[in-house]
Formats: sequence, structure tokens, C-alpha cells
Amino acid sequence: MKFFIAQLATETNTFCTFPTGRGGFEQYGIFHGDASRRDPEQSGALLRMMREMIEADGHAVVESLCAFAQPAGRTVRAVWESMRDEIVADLRAALPVDAVQLMLHGAMVAEGCDDCEGELIAGLREVVGPAVPIGVELDLHCHYTERMRRSADLIICFKEYPHIDAEPRARELYRLLLDTAAGRIRPVTAVVDCRMVGLWHTTREPMRGFVKRMQSFEGRDGVLSVSLGHGFPWGDVADSGARLWVIADGDEPRAQALATQLAREFWDLREATRPPQCGVDAALDRVRDAATGRPVVIGDVADNPGGGAPGDSTFILRRIVERGIEDVAIGAFWDLGAIQICSDAGVGAVIDLRVGGKCNPSSGDPLDLRVTVRAVLDEHGQSAMGGRESLGRCVWVEAAHGVHLLLASLRCQVYGTDAFTGIGITLTDKHAIVVKSTQHFHAQFAPLAAEVLYVSTPGALTLDFAAIDYRVRPLAYWPRVVDPHTPGRGVSGCLGQGPLGPSQPG
Repeated sequence: MKFFIAQLATETNTFCTFPTGRGGFEQYGIFHGDASRRDPEQSGALLRMMREMIEADGHAVVESLCAFAQPAGRTVRAVWESMRDEIVADLRAALPVDAVQLMLHGAMVAEGCDDCEGELIAGLREVVGPAVPIGVELDLHCHYTERMRRSADLIICFKEYPHIDAEPRARELYRLLLDTAAGRIRPVTAVVDCRMVGLWHTTREPMRGFVKRMQSFEGRDGVLSVSLGHGFPWGDVADSGARLWVIADGDEPRAQALATQLAREFWDLREATRPPQCGVDAALDRVRDAATGRPVVIGDVADNPGGGAPGDSTFILRRIVERGIEDVAIGAFWDLGAIQICSDAGVGAVIDLRVGGKCNPSSGDPLDLRVTVRAVLDEHGQSAMGGRESLGRCVWVEAAHGVHLLLASLRCQVYGTDAFTGIGITLTDKHAIVVKSTQHFHAQFAPLAAEVLYVSTPGALTLDFAAIDYRVRPLAYWPRVVDPHTPGRGVSGCLGQGPLGPSQPG
């Protein structure tokens, strides 16, 4: 068999004031059919794994575009259209193929297109016709649309948050594609709109148990795959929000019944699965009172670049300085000017430095600190869910009371502890570690933490999901509405018969 593979991923915060342009993709490399060989440990890591997996079974691979950009505002129209057209053209040139396997995000929005993934998959379907199976892997913070469902045979998403299961899901999708192409299975999909907006951490109960429950149905009674797309709360598009879908082997009633059952169970967990959060001062009180000898890890949720935030807010740092909290590591701040000043001054220099607060009102005000430049790395990176991610030129500065700041020239959330330790900042001797991240940091930081706290600030990513200023997304959702499944909410009243309705074979 011949497989066609491609990867295009960015997550769009439609409330973000700065767009995703070509430069955002170029920071991580735009690869035209060779990412698996030229960048096998970073951008091309998943395509490398896919290529090795497929070729190990004796099949051929045609690799197309690989492109990734950090979340920001809508992708510039010309950039989106050129990437879409390149993948479609590569597929046309590769014909005939036996299967198409894609790694997309699911929440990419461009100027003039609210459903980039759906438009791309539909374009590929036009090229291969109805007989060639198309399989798509999505981030779980995806918008699952009817156009996507109708155009693909198989769509699955990550089950874990943080996303530690990209490779297992790619292997799962590959096996299902093989069986579909060989005629051994006939996948049909049923989807339920849960009418919920939020974040759901799978690192704690009851979500950890719910993921295991979804997986318990897979591989028996004709059920091929179960996915829960959490949705991306800061993407204002018609199909945002949580959706649960089941893929079964030719048995649509079975798929619909199980999807409805699991969606009801997920709905019943809504209060117990709310993400924990506290204010800045409450978190710093916990740091002050901690007596375990281990650091308190604080997620600066609202300034997570991985959700489209600038990554330069100063709200938590300001209170650390004002309260004289000692022995803290905090980062990574996206501050190109501060990095240039420190680099010019050199290691060992003691300078007055203005940090953060530069991008927009959600960044807060800049903070003036007297700092010592401890390290400058022209190219620094971090481990990121099985791969590597560049942080560009980075600087470590130390302010009074042992407050250590990591400054990065590439806007990126913190995934790995080596974001700090790789530049020389020790962690186990700190009272607190503050990371600009929402949840992906948990995998590496939780093992060394006395406790993990999620702190809400006035940053770009509000956790008040009931008050998000949606203009496109229907407003009948929990927690804005106590029971959005009740008739008279402007949507159909029965859970399991939402806007997408019962589905047909893809």
C-alpha cells in the first residue's frame, strides 16, 4: 500500500490581537516533504514515527508538508491558502494512493475560513474520491465540525491533557486505516455535542477514570475508537466546545447509543471536573507556608503562549517582588528587547532591566528590576511531550531575593523542566516555580512539586468560561447556561441530538 502523510497544526485564539503569519510557522520550520528526515526530533518527530511505522510494514510513504506555529490570532489568508493548496497538490501528484493519514490540530482558523481542517480534508477528498480512506489525528482541543466528519473516514483525537499520547493515537489511527483500506472494517461515526465549554485535566480524577472508561469500550462489540474533543474555549467559531464521538464497524445505532451514553456520563461529571484555580496572593501564601522542602509549582494559566497569550504578563512576578518571596524560578517571558539588552551587557553584568508588559493590556505593566545576567544561550530548547521545542535565544537573570527569570526569544509555553535547568537554573532548591503554561507542564513538573497550583490573573486566557465574549459560537452552553440541553435554549433538547445530529458513514 501507499500512504500519503502530512502535518499542519496551529491553534487559533480568535480573541488574540496579533495574527499568525508565515513567520510564525518559519520559526519552527516549514518542510516540504522531508521533515521526517531533516527535523526528526522536533517538528518532524511525529511524521518520522509515522514513516518508520508504515515502512516497517512494507508499505510506501509519500510525505507532504509539515508546518507548525505557536497559537496566536487568525492565520493570514494567503499563508493558509498556500499551505492548503500545497498539500492538495502533493496528493494529486502522488496518485494513486491507498490511504491518507493527517496530523492536524482541529482549531485552526484563518482569515475568511473558520474551519481550516474541514476545508483541507474536503479538498483532499475531492482528489482521492470516495474509495480511499482518509484518517485524521487531532489535538483534543479541537473543533469537531460536520464538514470534517463528512469528509474523513476516521477522526480520532488525543485522550490525554497534557498531550502525552500523540504517538499512541497515530499508531491507533494507522491500524484502523490499514483495516479500512483492506476492507476488513467499515467505519461509521456518531457524535454528540456536549454543549460544554471548559478545560478538563486528565491528570486527576474523575477525568483520569473517564479516559480509562472510554478506552474500555474500544476493540470490542464493534467499537473501533472513542474520542472526547474538549474544544478550544478561546476559539469563537460555530462548532467550538466539547464533543464526544464513537467510531464503530458498520453499526451506526451502536455508535450513537454509546456516544450518547458516554456524553451523559461526561455531563454528570461537570462540577467535579472543573479546573482548580486560585488567586495570586492565595498561591503565594501557600508558597510562604509550605514546609515540605519541595517547590510549589504555579501555572500562570492566563499567560500561556500555548493558548495564544503573549507570554509577557507581569501580574504574578510583580506580587512576588512586592511581597519579597524568595528563591523563585519564573518563565518563560517573551521579551526580545530585554534579551537584546542582556546579551549586549554580557554574563555577569548588573543592570537595570525593564521586563514584560509590552504586548497588550493583558500583559500588565512592565516591571523594573535590578538584575544580574547569569547566562545567555544563543539557541536553547526544551523537551516537549516526547520531542524537542526550540526557545530560541534565551537569557537567565537573577533579581533580588533569589528571583530567577527565564527570558526566551521564541514565544512558547513551558513544557519541560529543562527549559530552566538547561540554562543553569536549579529547581529543587526553589520555594516556587512559576511556569507560563496551562497544563502541559504537569507531566514533568508535578513529580518534583510539593503541590501544583493553577493561578488566575487578568491575562489573555480567562478561565471564566461563562463570560467569554462569544459572537459566533451559540451561547447555550454550560456553564453559561445551567442546563443547555433543556428545550427552548435555541438548540435541540435531547442530549445526543445536538447540532450535528446522528451521523452517516464518512
